Amino acid sequence: MVDRTVGKKKKEGWGETIKVIVQALLLALVIRTVLFQPFSIPSGSMMPTLLIGDYLFVSKWSYGFSKFSLPFSPDLFEGRILASDPHRGDVVVFRKPSEPQTDYIKRLIGLPGDRVQMRDGVLYLNGQAVPKDPAGFFVTSGGTQIPQFRETLPNGVTYLTLDADPDSIGDNTREFLVPPDHYFMMGDNRDNSLDSRFDVGYVPFENFVGKAQVIFFSMENDASPLEFWRWPTSLRPSRILTWLG
Repeated sequence: MVDRTVGKKKKEGWGETIKVIVQALLLALVIRTVLFQPFSIPSGSMMPTLLIGDYLFVSKWSYGFSKFSLPFSPDLFEGRILASDPHRGDVVVFRKPSEPQTDYIKRLIGLPGDRVQMRDGVLYLNGQAVPKDPAGFFVTSGGTQIPQFRETLPNGVTYLTLDADPDSIGDNTREFLVPPDHYFMMGDNRDNSLDSRFDVGYVPFENFVGKAQVIFFSMENDASPLEFWRWPTSLRPSRILTWLG
């Protein structure tokens, strides 16, 4: 006599497994869309604040939600839902206006209506120089020392910048007038950042993905977090849980 209960239990077992997997995927999708999105740093444009190999959590709710908050950026609506104003000094992940499939991460420097200019390596906002104080040197993994400075924005946000070349192309610019509903972004590594001074241009609010909040992992030497055998030589424990927001 054939025991049909065994086959029935196997089918029910597979059904429960598939159900759990689907629920987990939906939960991950909701978390990534509404709460947090992981983001890795591929370039040195935000040194010394962010280093290549840093892994961040970016909060999606900080500025509300646009189509760029959704996976694959479906063109379902325009503008932002539940929008909240960004602030000067925020470290923002956004989509480059001319390449909306490309994520960038920079510091928000200019608000709508601001006049932004670089003069001899000094940042000017609305005609006033932003304080730039020497802060020693940043030492690269190769041992190179780069002059480091502390900037303090009018709202009190302070951070470190690098100035490797005192006469680079980005140290003297025209005056930029930030249009309504757009923002001016700059990298902290001032001589090695493609930002609003160059082809990135003004960034529409709609293109904001989220606000960088915290470094949750960091590896040097081009090591992957999955290469756990390289952790003893490549892990940067001092950077883990560094708050950015």
